Amino acid sequence: MNSIMIDTFFTASQILAGDVFLPRESNPSNEIHLMAAVDWLRNAHDQSPDDGVSYGYCLRGPNFKRITDVGWKPSYVETSGYILETFYDLANEFDNDDFRSRAESIARWLVSVQNQDGSFANDHFQKGKGIVFDTGQVLFGLVRAYRETNDPTFLASAEKAAYWLVESLDADGAWRRNTHLNHVHTYNTRVAWAMLELDRVHPGQRIREAAARNLQWALTQQTEGFFRNCAFQPDVPPFTHTIAYAIRGIYEGGMLLNDQAIVDAAYDSAARMLSYVDSNGFIPGRIDIDGNPKSRSCCLTGNCQMAIIWLKIAEEFAQPAMKDAANRALRYVMSVQNVKTRDVNIRGAIKGSHPVWGTYAPLSYPNWATKFFIEAMLLQRKS
Repeated sequence: MNSIMIDTFFTASQILAGDVFLPRESNPSNEIHLMAAVDWLRNAHDQSPDDGVSYGYCLRGPNFKRITDVGWKPSYVETSGYILETFYDLANEFDNDDFRSRAESIARWLVSVQNQDGSFANDHFQKGKGIVFDTGQVLFGLVRAYRETNDPTFLASAEKAAYWLVESLDADGAWRRNTHLNHVHTYNTRVAWAMLELDRVHPGQRIREAAARNLQWALTQQTEGFFRNCAFQPDVPPFTHTIAYAIRGIYEGGMLLNDQAIVDAAYDSAARMLSYVDSNGFIPGRIDIDGNPKSRSCCLTGNCQMAIIWLKIAEEFAQPAMKDAANRALRYVMSVQNVKTRDVNIRGAIKGSHPVWGTYAPLSYPNWATKFFIEAMLLQRKS
C-alpha cells in the first residue's frame, strides 16, 4: 500500500469503528453543529473544478469498489440546484455576501450545462439524458436566482426547463418518460412544487395546470399515509428520504395552490410518520407501503427532511407533537455528526446513513444530507 491508501484505510477504519464502539456525541450546542455543517457545504463547493457542488465525500470509489478512488466526487447537477437556495438562505440569515456569490456562481454554471431541450441530465447515471426529477430540482435554484437577482437569464432558463417538464408529463398527471431508472416516482411531487414556485414569480397557466395534475395523481397513490411508487425502484421499500420528498412536494404544492385537500393529504402522511420516531430521534431508514419498518439503520437525510416538514406544519397548524418529533429527529442527527475531528473532509458533514455502512448512500457523505440538515436547523432557529 502507498501512503495515500494507508491514510484512507486508517480514516475509514476509524469511522467504522466509531459507529460500532463509541458513544454518540453529546451536543456542544445547536449553533456549533449548524456552523460545522455550513463550513462543510462551503468546502463541498470549493472541491469542484467547476462552479457546481461536489456530490460529496466518499469512503469508496466509483461503483463503490476501489478504496484507491475514495475522496471528493465531481459536481452533482441535481443537488447543486437546490443547494444554491441554501446558500441564498445563509446569505440572508447571516448577511454574508460570500454565500450570495456562491449561489449565483452555481446558478450560472447550471445555465451553462442545461440541455438544448431545457432539461438537465444526471451524468452519474445516464450521461446527457434529461431526467424529470433532476430538472425539477435545478428549477428550484433557477427560480430562486431570478428572485434574488432579477436577471432574465435565469427566468429564461427556468421557463425552458418547466416547459420541458410539461411536455414530459402524461395525461393522467404522472411522469413516466425521462424518469430516474425509467420508473414512475410519486416523489416527483417535488418537481410539481418547483413548477409552482416558477408560476408564483412568473405565472404560466400550462405550467400551473401540469403541476396540479401531478399532485392530484400523487394522491391516488396514497394509502393510509404511505405512497405507492415512492422508492427508486418498484417493489422496494422506500427510504425516508423519498417518503419525505413526496410529502414535502404535496404539502408545499398544496399550499401554493391553496388546495386544502392536497394539504390535508400531506398532513396525514406527516402525522403517520410520527409513530416511527423513538425517544432518541431514530427513524428506521426504510418503511414499506404497509407501514412496516424495513431497516435497522437510519437514513439521516430522511430524518432532516422529516424535521423540516414537521417544523413547517407545526408552525402553520400549531402542532406541538410535530415540533417535538422534529427536535428529536435533529438531535439524533447531531449526535452522529462529527464536529470534533481534524479531518476537514468529514467534519460537520452528515453521513448518508448511521451507521455509516447502512443501506442509504453507504460509506459516503452526500451533499444533500448536509443541505437538508442546514435547512432544518435554520427553521428550528426560528421556531
